[in-house]
Amino acid sequence: MKKNELQQITRIIEEWIPKEASIAFAIDNTYYYYSSGRHDIRLKEGQSVEAGSIADLTFKKNSKVDALMDDSLFGVPYYGIGYPIDMKDGLGVLVVILPPNYYSLINEPLRFITGRHNDMWYPIPIEKINYIESFQKKTWFYAENADYSAEHTLKSLELRLPNSFLRIHRSYIINIQSIKSISRDFSSLLITLIDGTKLPVSQTYTNSVRTVLEF
Repeated sequence: MKKNELQQITRIIEEWIPKEASIAFAIDNTYYYYSSGRHDIRLKEGQSVEAGSIADLTFKKNSKVDALMDDSLFGVPYYGIGYPIDMKDGLGVLVVILPPNYYSLINEPLRFITGRHNDMWYPIPIEKINYIESFQKKTWFYAENADYSAEHTLKSLELRLPNSFLRIHRSYIINIQSIKSISRDFSSLLITLIDGTKLPVSQTYTNSVRTVLEF
């Protein structure tokens, strides 16, 4: 497939997907074309397909693949959807790259998290949780001036939280409704919650935070 043909296909696809989305075409385990949206994972044309990426999994399974990916491959977390394309010269793959919060838009979100506090278990409604933290290999969440330990990992929670929650750091997921203000902390962002908690936004998540919060 010629590059100008891929550009035409991309223009059609872009009318149906969010402006945040980036689009990649891979042929023979090489990225042949890349069109960056607002959520840019900075792929390069001619770059080899990375082991464990959405494109790699789609090539191997020869079927649609979707997954929430962390920042280990491209330095930016993303939700990717891969589609195999049969071509006369072999198998190609189309990958749509979206911000991580889009995963929760198409999957059944959690309505509560059950946490342990003072040797008792409490199901806490999602909307009452201010933020969730990974600390010393344990997961904690904070609601109504109390802290609770949870059996879930931060990664598994991220997959099922509604889009009112936002990953801002390897160790933190916040409830957007609990944000009081956002300020600069040297070259980074600092989020202050309504309970007074201050949490840093890591460089890895700065672009996705700006995209979701639209600033």
